Amino acid sequence: MSHRSADFTNLLNTTKKLLSDLMSIPQNYDVMFFHGGGTGQFAAIPLNLRALSKNVENPTADYAVTGSWSHKAMDEGAKYIHTHKVFDIKKPFVTVPDPSTWNTNPEAAYLYYCANETIHGVEFQEPPTSLPGVPLIADISSNILSRYFDVSKHGMFFAGAQKNVGISGVTIVGVQKDLIGHQQPHTPAVLSFKEIHKDNSLYNTPCSYGIYITKLVLEWIRDLGGVDELEKRNKTKASLIYDLIDSSEGFYRNPVDKKYRSRMNIPIRIKEGDEALEAKFIKESISRGMISLKGHRSVGGIRASLYNAITIDETQTLADFMKEFMEEHKN
Repeated sequence: MSHRSADFTNLLNTTKKLLSDLMSIPQNYDVMFFHGGGTGQFAAIPLNLRALSKNVENPTADYAVTGSWSHKAMDEGAKYIHTHKVFDIKKPFVTVPDPSTWNTNPEAAYLYYCANETIHGVEFQEPPTSLPGVPLIADISSNILSRYFDVSKHGMFFAGAQKNVGISGVTIVGVQKDLIGHQQPHTPAVLSFKEIHKDNSLYNTPCSYGIYITKLVLEWIRDLGGVDELEKRNKTKASLIYDLIDSSEGFYRNPVDKKYRSRMNIPIRIKEGDEALEAKFIKESISRGMISLKGHRSVGGIRASLYNAITIDETQTLADFMKEFMEEHKN
């Protein structure tokens, strides 16, 4: 199917409408599909929004750094704009300072945050509040459509599709329309909000098959009962694991501040970080048909990722295995 055909244009527009309906995206926003993943947006955001800074001589942007992904976003953004951390916390990234204490800048082009840090298991339960006239920007790559997200509080959001809405290769971007058209002259066309908006995501050949898969996933979510139903399921799934951790008398530990525990990604340590037992846990879990439970190399341990496609029954299987493993090795 040609990406310039009427059939594909219809598929593209249907996908945009499905997402807009599921997320209750207001009409003063445009939904676009980019290449380059979330990492591409780390550069696209300052390139497109730098001009919004009220500090003309030294344009600046605020970043809430709560883990590896927001840190990477800030490092990339620093190539194109002066970046400012609104608070200073270091690894292991297990909490978020009270937003009332953030040192935000009224001259900033935007305030950027990552709604869910996959590596560290830190998730905002509510979006932070930006200062008047400063757009709020959210990376929702790993929790899009897993819970209610108030688009109207944000100037822009973006998400790689591969966690909850499809396969790798599609990057969903939602932008308030009055934030389009401020790009720097040297902005690559494939990262320009103006160019992608003007051509309805068809400036160049899009990830056609990936968009088709996203359409199928969005239809599945709609038929399931929408975001409300998925949020109920995700709360249940997360509780199965967190309740077990909290009742394990220290055998399992989750280091994250309970106010910021992620429903999508749950880092787990055994005892005080017993690497031999953790390796045994991962090996035995594979023999039970469970894969990808090894923690990220930068933090170690175990990590349970409970994305939308994971069922309650599958999560219960993991919880049952965790109980069995604990009973065998707790002494």
